[in-house]
Amino acid sequence: MLGHTTIEYCASLIQTGGALGQINPSALLFSPAKMLMFTGWFYLCFYCAQKLQYSTIVSSKFRSLATLVALFLGPICILALMIFVPLKQSLVSGARFSDTLRNYLEDLVAGARRLGAASEEEEPALVLLDSSGRSMDDIYGHDDRKRVDSRALTLTETIIAEALDQRASDILIDPRSEQKYAIRFRVDGLLRIFQEADSDISRAVVNSIKAVSGMDISEKRRPQDGAFVAKKGDVTSSFRVASAGVLNGEKLSIRVLNHDASTHSLDDVGWTKKQLTLVREMVAKPSGMILICGPTGSGKTSTMYAMLNEMDRFTRNVITVEDPIEAILPEASQIEINAKADITFAKALRSMLRQDPDVICVGEIRDEETAQIALRAAQTGHLVLATLHCDSNAAAIIRLLDLGVSPALIASGLHLVISQRLLRCLCEACKRPAEFTPSQIREFKRNQVAYQEILAPVGCRRCNDTGYYGRTAVGDLTVVTAQLKTSIAQDKGIADQLRDSGAKKGSSNLNKQALRKVVSGLTTLEEITRVIG
Repeated sequence: MLGHTTIEYCASLIQTGGALGQINPSALLFSPAKMLMFTGWFYLCFYCAQKLQYSTIVSSKFRSLATLVALFLGPICILALMIFVPLKQSLVSGARFSDTLRNYLEDLVAGARRLGAASEEEEPALVLLDSSGRSMDDIYGHDDRKRVDSRALTLTETIIAEALDQRASDILIDPRSEQKYAIRFRVDGLLRIFQEADSDISRAVVNSIKAVSGMDISEKRRPQDGAFVAKKGDVTSSFRVASAGVLNGEKLSIRVLNHDASTHSLDDVGWTKKQLTLVREMVAKPSGMILICGPTGSGKTSTMYAMLNEMDRFTRNVITVEDPIEAILPEASQIEINAKADITFAKALRSMLRQDPDVICVGEIRDEETAQIALRAAQTGHLVLATLHCDSNAAAIIRLLDLGVSPALIASGLHLVISQRLLRCLCEACKRPAEFTPSQIREFKRNQVAYQEILAPVGCRRCNDTGYYGRTAVGDLTVVTAQLKTSIAQDKGIADQLRDSGAKKGSSNLNKQALRKVVSGLTTLEEITRVIG
């Protein structure tokens, strides 16, 4: 019976023009086309689920459910996002949806082409090295590394690579609870969450970074300091690490040192033409102190490097003392502070004065001894560049007086004081004209402000949906004139006068400079309020 049925089936195939070797693939249950579509669907679903594991789009509370949905509906999720993102941008910007969708698809195609071009040449891997040049394999040993959680090592390298790609200045790894750690990046002065990870793998990441930084892994309570290097191809980045024992675990702070500072120029800072002319005149002088002040993260060191880059270091002997050295300056002698070796700012400055310097750069004035040596050097024919942590130009002079420096020494050595802040710039790819209420428009007209040129942030992929990309500086410059020198040297009440009026005047000048950048479409009023107040 079975043989008879088979013969009849084969005969029917022959009658319909088919043969066993010429069966139509579409008649099969698993044809090559169906298998190809199934494989593509499977990999797209897996890709979406993998991306959601490290994405901040979905909160950690719903991440498991979102991953499960993506495993079955990955391509549909991609299609929904391709429609939702341009629709959101068109509603915010007021542009037509068709134009926004076309631009979005063009960006996707361009990104795919760049990805294809990058895949042709294999991208070099990121390698973490300690201060002596040893890699993770050398630190752990090839056999020991296999026993170390490979996920932790991979996540460590991913964190460092992403921080560099996102232009982060700091990486913070701190425990939120006994089960979760938060990994955050500081980009353009603000913190953003990169990932929340389980405590087990996070502790392994912390130990990996401490190991490559030359720190004691077994010590988790006392603060420690270390440093390491990340190398990717020909690009080398340096990092400074600090650990501290906190509630629920150990916190790690990683500072990404700015090696691009050696290429900065004064034109890149963001000051006005009048300010640039004044600073260049002061930098060209043979002696005197230029003091750059501002809070942490206000770009003081980058500005100081920009001034050094204005100088002819072939004909002038430039010596710097820094903690740490953030960038290599060709034709300059750079000294790094080392507390363990008893190399302090004051001792390094004394040594520098015996090395025939023309220009002395002090990374930070922290005590009376350093301030006095630097100001005396400015008196004796040296150009001194220094930074000081304070809020305004008036506060800088008050700080020097509070450190115990004599008013006569300040008056004779100090030539220029600069107070600086950094404002985030609007993203060029997504900024749009700002909308104001009628009362705001009346206020702008009353103050003769061209409000039509003021722009507002939107958010796109380039700026990670923040609306801002990069930063620019605003500065308040005070030249220490002969009249001000006399007031500092003779008037015993100069500190009280500066406290009463100097801080308000400095804030007002910074606000004026910042408002000009708002009217020119570089930043926003909200950013001025956040940074300057």
